[in-house]
Amino acid sequence: MQPFPTESRRSILIAGASRGLGHAMAAEFLKKGWNVLGTVRGTARTELHDLADDHPGRVEIESLDICVPDQLAALREKLSGRTFDMLFVNAGTANRDPSQTVGEVSTDEFIHIMLTNALGPMRVIESLEGTVSATGLIGVMSSGQGSIANNLSGQRELYRGSKAALNMFMRSFAARQASTGRPLAVMAPGWIRTALGGEHAPLSIEDSIPKLVDVLLAKQGRPGLEYLDYQGRTVPW
Repeated sequence: MQPFPTESRRSILIAGASRGLGHAMAAEFLKKGWNVLGTVRGTARTELHDLADDHPGRVEIESLDICVPDQLAALREKLSGRTFDMLFVNAGTANRDPSQTVGEVSTDEFIHIMLTNALGPMRVIESLEGTVSATGLIGVMSSGQGSIANNLSGQRELYRGSKAALNMFMRSFAARQASTGRPLAVMAPGWIRTALGGEHAPLSIEDSIPKLVDVLLAKQGRPGLEYLDYQGRTVPW
């Protein structure tokens, strides 16, 4: 696809926008008047392609598996010289049996979850931060379950640990950005009825994502890192 035409619209790069929360974020930013470049895994048609058809010239789609460094390097090269107003990484998966303790999880599954939920998103940020304007926001989709202070019930140990790791990596990234005016956000979208959240989750995508996008838009004017939920409330680290 051709890059967005030169115009006054702001633009966001969403890594992981093919379906679910990422797709809903793309749709909401379009409603707010933004242009969207979203990434999808593979070449199959996705819900993001339908969104692109509905908004000609305002949605770009690129292929990216955040767990494959060569694909990330190729996207970085392709986007060289581009500038976005926001970069948001939406990624999350869980092990097949969330009730397992961390000692019961296989090594392969541990590596897969940590790579997808923590290392992959940070590699995207490290690689593509140069495409974001100097004061543009960089954010990641974390979870309230990544809060160490709030973990009073246990369960979903590997998922919790991977999101806590992501939060810590963002704290380290923020420390390197301390002298800049860049806003950074770690977002907790709530327990949502998605393939990951399950059918018994209390929130729908429509309950969460429009509010989450509003929180991100408000955060643009506040430099530094914050851990926020979809209602703009601070989540304890």
